[in-house]
Amino acid sequence: MDIQSIKQRFGIIGHDPYLERAIQVAVQVAPTDLTVLITGESGTGKEVFPKIIHQSSARKHGPYIAVNCGAIPEGTIDSELFGHEKGSFTGAHEARKGYFEVVDGGTIFLDEVAELPLSTQVRLLRVLESGEFFKVGSSKVIKTDVRVVAATNVNIPEAIEKGKFRQDLYYRLNTVPIMIPPLRERKDDILMLFKKFAYDFAEKYRMPALQLSDDAVVMLENYRWPGNIRQLKNVTEQISIIEKSKTVTSATLFHYIPKDVTTSLPILYNKEREDEKISERDLLYKVLFDMKRDLLELQKTVAGLMENEDLESSAQNMLKSIPVKANKDLDSVQIGQFDLEDDDDDQPFYPSEIITESLSLQKKEMDMIKLALDRHNGKRKNAAKELGISERTLYRKIKEYGIDA
Repeated sequence: MDIQSIKQRFGIIGHDPYLERAIQVAVQVAPTDLTVLITGESGTGKEVFPKIIHQSSARKHGPYIAVNCGAIPEGTIDSELFGHEKGSFTGAHEARKGYFEVVDGGTIFLDEVAELPLSTQVRLLRVLESGEFFKVGSSKVIKTDVRVVAATNVNIPEAIEKGKFRQDLYYRLNTVPIMIPPLRERKDDILMLFKKFAYDFAEKYRMPALQLSDDAVVMLENYRWPGNIRQLKNVTEQISIIEKSKTVTSATLFHYIPKDVTTSLPILYNKEREDEKISERDLLYKVLFDMKRDLLELQKTVAGLMENEDLESSAQNMLKSIPVKANKDLDSVQIGQFDLEDDDDDQPFYPSEIITESLSLQKKEMDMIKLALDRHNGKRKNAAKELGISERTLYRKIKEYGIDA
């Protein structure tokens, strides 16, 4: 079955190459019994791919069940997955089969698998390795033939480092990885999805379908969509129901798309960037912005001193030692001439001394690197993380500036 047929059968919309690659991998791995781990952000449609795998496999006539591991309480998850014997715990009035026993010969989809307790992860690992498990409260070994497909939106390597997920289980689950791209990386598919949802809701609520203006299309394609396809569908439904005008403009979307929590000021991004040039630029911006902020604070201090009774002495001392005005390229900082009126004799006061201070960006960057290395006892990985640059960039900077590290 080709990719286009798969998309039509399972209602997948889009032509993104990464999406089609994920579909292709799902179809290719389906005839085997290999365990598959599907990763991707919440709302990207991960739940469709286990169905593709099951329906394209020899198990398609066997049972299929999807289990949301994050929705089952920790105290009952073992019983739900593996079953229990009568009297094994309070409330166990009769024996019960678990999902792994019920789905024998079929496929089980473990959604949000990273939410499983560590004790349950041990049981799951045994099933994956030997096809055996114990019911809760039983010592009898039960054999099962189940294909496991798991999914998560959690960064499992990070969860392993924090001790929340077993590394051996991760390697067993991740036999074949499938990554679902987020909607913001599928810009060409956003308009197609919106039109599909608009048409579906128009039929459902018996109303004209929404139409997008050019500025609305631009806004849709450039929004980050943290909730991915699920969020886009919800926004489309809200507009379909609430708005009387069926022509959607950017002004209309503004009421339904939350504002990004962003700032117009340049900042350091704490994680490593793939583009080293961007990290270096942000590092320099941070230095400049911090200097500008300090200068503004000092200006306010000077203005406050001017209102005091010791106006002349305080202002003169401050102005001779503090830069308060930066030129456009921030290469130098100097004090301009201030006319300070004396209330007693109306004679102007001119602190006319000009002070110039060189602000070398390279020196500031070098000082920051040295400080970070000192704070982390020479550990470059930690220092690079604090600076917001990659370890490779930090190594190059150390070599370029001749820093002893």
